[in-house]
Amino acid sequence: MARMARCRSARKDAVVIAMTARQALQTIVSRNVDPLQSAVLSITQIHAGSAYNVIPGEAKLCGTVRAFSDEVRALIRERMRTICAGIASAFQVEISADIRDTFSVLVNQEEQSMVVAEVARTVVDPAKVFTRSRPKMGSEDFADMLHSVPGAYFWIGHEGSVPVHNPGYILDDKILPIGASMFARIIETRLPAGAHA
Repeated sequence: MARMARCRSARKDAVVIAMTARQALQTIVSRNVDPLQSAVLSITQIHAGSAYNVIPGEAKLCGTVRAFSDEVRALIRERMRTICAGIASAFQVEISADIRDTFSVLVNQEEQSMVVAEVARTVVDPAKVFTRSRPKMGSEDFADMLHSVPGAYFWIGHEGSVPVHNPGYILDDKILPIGASMFARIIETRLPAGAHA
């Protein structure tokens, strides 16, 4: 998200500056994004120093930004750069904001979504197939594939109570045959015997 670098004087404490930046960045969603829009900005890593008795000359913050709107994502990137520049000026340090807009917003195509739902009803109990779900703030590179090729992203449930991207997540490997069956049946449905890709 943002990298803070080269605070070479002991009077310019990179940790204090990093914490100031982190606090300011956390206000973007609550104070700059329309409250009727969804957005998340999370600082997920803080790195600084290598000894307990030395003020580090550099600190690094990393994190993630999620939104359902390209306009909101652009606004957040702009505000991040402005805030980092302002804090750099205030503390008289250099702050490098390395912001990578990695993945687009994932939007399924209706036709492909219907195929997935029909196939799922042949693989599992139809009562367990949910076709209406609330938007999720995930980050998925499949979103960029959908800009080039129509498709549908789907979830396969598991018996665990902890979601993915959580330190307590444990894979329920009983879902693997279900996932494999889903993909095999989708291919059978979309590419009948004798057809070529």
